[in-house]
Amino acid sequence: MAEVINMPRLSDTMEEGTLAKWFKKVGDDVKEGEILAEIETDKATMEFESFHDGVLLHIGINEGSTAPVDSIIAVIGSKGEDISSLIKGDSTPEVKEEPEPEVKEEPKVEVKQEPEPEVKEEPKVEVKQEPEPITHDQPKFDSNGRVLISPLAKKLASEKGIDISLIKGTGDNGRIIKRDIDSYKPSNYTHFAQPKPVVKESSYEIPNNTMRKAIAKRLSDSKFSAPHYYLNIELEMDNMISFRQQFINTQNIKISFNDIIAKAVALSLAKHPKVNSRWYDDKILLSEHVHLGVAVAVEDGLVVPVVKFANSKDLPEINSEIKDFAERAKNKKLNPSEIEGSTFTISNLGMFGIESFTSIINQPNSAILSIGAIIQKPIVKNSEIVIGNTMKLTLACDHRTVDGATGSLFLKTLKDYIENPVSILI
Repeated sequence: MAEVINMPRLSDTMEEGTLAKWFKKVGDDVKEGEILAEIETDKATMEFESFHDGVLLHIGINEGSTAPVDSIIAVIGSKGEDISSLIKGDSTPEVKEEPEPEVKEEPKVEVKQEPEPEVKEEPKVEVKQEPEPITHDQPKFDSNGRVLISPLAKKLASEKGIDISLIKGTGDNGRIIKRDIDSYKPSNYTHFAQPKPVVKESSYEIPNNTMRKAIAKRLSDSKFSAPHYYLNIELEMDNMISFRQQFINTQNIKISFNDIIAKAVALSLAKHPKVNSRWYDDKILLSEHVHLGVAVAVEDGLVVPVVKFANSKDLPEINSEIKDFAERAKNKKLNPSEIEGSTFTISNLGMFGIESFTSIINQPNSAILSIGAIIQKPIVKNSEIVIGNTMKLTLACDHRTVDGATGSLFLKTLKDYIENPVSILI
């Protein structure tokens, strides 16, 4: 018996999917567990495997096309099986056009027109105009044939590279003086002027893929439904820089600043569960576990893989997971379970040199942390101005769940961890 294959829901926010690639064609044998197609969701591109044995009898969506969840994308059954009743809802009914009524044309009466008399035009005589020669104001000369010019004007003309034979003087007896040099503007016309190239407007279109449309919808929903407010702090990073280098030297694991901050954030959230929360109309859900979403930029937009139970993992584990997620995210190889269930999100643009920025909350989270670049600049220590390293953090909060004082206390705890990173290991 034939089996209908519907567009699967591969993520909790997926409403439609794009068929990126078919690995089988109509008439091919299909075995259970074989990869049937690649489907692009709002977050990643997933391999979709068959759950049935049989022959691929029907393909309901072409490569590159988009279809809503649960719509028919294929039918698998026995060779020669009649599947017309299964795909009936997928076909477009034929629309019969009513024949247009016949309109009888009245016989046309031919009217002969007398030919118009031919008018001979006199041949045009082309008159070539010679280009007008470019003329310059002529200077006055003395009895020895030298240009009348004051010593100061002559010096200025020499410094500016001006040909004094092109200047008409306004001084006594036509003498060239300083103001003539100052007001002189060379002619813009030349016998050898080249025409400027014509510059035309140019643009091109990029169709919105499934991921880009989903990003637009989710962030719009978040921005206009959750009342955002922002808290900013600036941290001293000298201890963090030293700590990271010592950790690399002793453990031989190249952790990043982002890894250390992720661990510090997870520990801080465990102490402030109100920040690690979700809003519902009738309740607020506070999570004691920390599932930390880490925003990763990909070619088509942004995905947020999740480090599960981040507060109970050490730095090497966090480093390994984030690195693996980032690589697979760029190749669209993340699994649905790896991009769902976050309780808090961090977004780091410091690696791109951005000093500070604000992010839109990744719902259903109640907050998101924006991480800026480490900047070297003068700071005050022990009443003295010294060169130090600082970093700015911005916490975006949903005011329905996180009050200002709650967010501030969370940032204070986070500041203590980051400025004293050894405490992360305790």
